Amino acid sequence: MDDDDDRVQDYGNVTTGYRRALWTVVLLNVTYGLVEIVAGFLSDSQALQADALDFLGDGTITLLGLLAIGWSLAWRARAALLQGCFLGGLGTAVLASSAYRVFVLYEPEAGAMGLFGAVALVINVISAVVLLPHRTGDANVRAVWLFSRNDAIGNVAVIIAAGLVVWTGTPWPDLAVAVVVAGLFLQSAISIIRHARSDLRQAKAAAST
Repeated sequence: MDDDDDRVQDYGNVTTGYRRALWTVVLLNVTYGLVEIVAGFLSDSQALQADALDFLGDGTITLLGLLAIGWSLAWRARAALLQGCFLGGLGTAVLASSAYRVFVLYEPEAGAMGLFGAVALVINVISAVVLLPHRTGDANVRAVWLFSRNDAIGNVAVIIAAGLVVWTGTPWPDLAVAVVVAGLFLQSAISIIRHARSDLRQAKAAAST
């Protein structure tokens, strides 16, 4: 997720088609996130669990952005703060779980990792295609499209990790991908919170004039 793309933007000029595209992305992300988190626990894959949280996080953030359409700058900034804290919590949880797995190592089910990683890739490609006509809009429009595109790249990493688990016979590739995904969560959370605080200061200054 790109730093500049996490900024809270004005949704006032979005089209009906764009709203419909966002709802499609929300449903795809949340539905498959729930499926993948179950698969992650059943296969003991940290990478799948992290990717599932990524799906749920993206779906929740996109939904909150939709709900914030028409809100004032201050309330949109507060919504963004909530988004940032949510992502930060997900990242911290994945890191903590991965750290625990370092001490309690057991090999994940690589077949399930590869299968669900491949399905996740298809879901994100569909999301990217749905958003493709809107990618040249404002910064927020482009950001949502980039989220799906970048998530697809993460899915490729999960598939590669599954192959490396088979090749090496160790869980380390799975843990490495989980840590990378957690790092993306935390990086994005910091960026969102920073821009949200800036927007809150801007709203406060505007209200005092």
